[in-house]
Amino acid sequence: MKIRIGSRGSALALWQAEHVKGRLQPLGHQVEVCVITTTGDRVQDRPLESVGGKGAFLKEIEEALLAEQVDLAVHSLKDVPTQLPADLTLCAFLERADPRDALLSTSGRPLDQLAPGSRIGTTSLRRRSQLLARRPDLLVADLRGNVDTRIRRLREGAFDAIVLAMAGLTRLGRAAEVTEVLDPGVMLPAPGQGAIALECRRVDSALATAVGSLHHEATARAVRAERAFLAALGGGCNVPLGAFAAPQGGGFHLSAFVARSDGSEFLRGQRRGHDPDTLGRELAEALLARGAAALMGR
Repeated sequence: MKIRIGSRGSALALWQAEHVKGRLQPLGHQVEVCVITTTGDRVQDRPLESVGGKGAFLKEIEEALLAEQVDLAVHSLKDVPTQLPADLTLCAFLERADPRDALLSTSGRPLDQLAPGSRIGTTSLRRRSQLLARRPDLLVADLRGNVDTRIRRLREGAFDAIVLAMAGLTRLGRAAEVTEVLDPGVMLPAPGQGAIALECRRVDSALATAVGSLHHEATARAVRAERAFLAALGGGCNVPLGAFAAPQGGGFHLSAFVARSDGSEFLRGQRRGHDPDTLGRELAEALLARGAAALMGR
């Protein structure tokens, strides 16, 4: 089968697309990677939420899928909204890499030992709220750009530290630059963080079958719980929230939070269960009952 993969042009996106290509070619498929520039890549001078949130990294790729210009999209799952276009579907989830966040600091100090007033770079409201809740004495500033750009700005002295996803750093061979890997108890990941998702046209059953051997069911079940929480809460890029489902006894232990972006108010919750969809929905309902809607500005 000939498969055209649509991908953003960043080093990480291309690594992921080439990784999928490298797994499909030995199965006899002809695979081509097609680079597509998205709104999120093109507009770098404004906060991400002002240009459509994380969905800004998918819009043009999904349009190319619908127009049959490409056949398969490879995404970082944490960037994928819970609501997809009606004619598209997530057809496979690859085995999850390290879901945690990582701190890189110029001083070599971990988060709790950074000097008061240290300038921390992140574009994520989720990371901002957790940083300020733990260290209200830090200055958290917006930092857009791909992994290389963010690390370069750190090395140039624009920031004292930055926070990035550990999975991306590992995939790009930059894990050795990490000062501290942040435990989920300190920095809860985004729903789906560390997982790669494949998206295709809903009617393309032959392609879904072709990529089926790449699917990792344990990852799929864990991220279903996290995304069920996100969907039931109605949250997205504009809301500081996190969720992580850790395997436990054949089921999952789901931890989640909703907060104000300045970290001044926090709602945390956890729940255990076996059915991912029920687990995520029930934890979201529990946090909504405790006032999560007010924190989300609704």
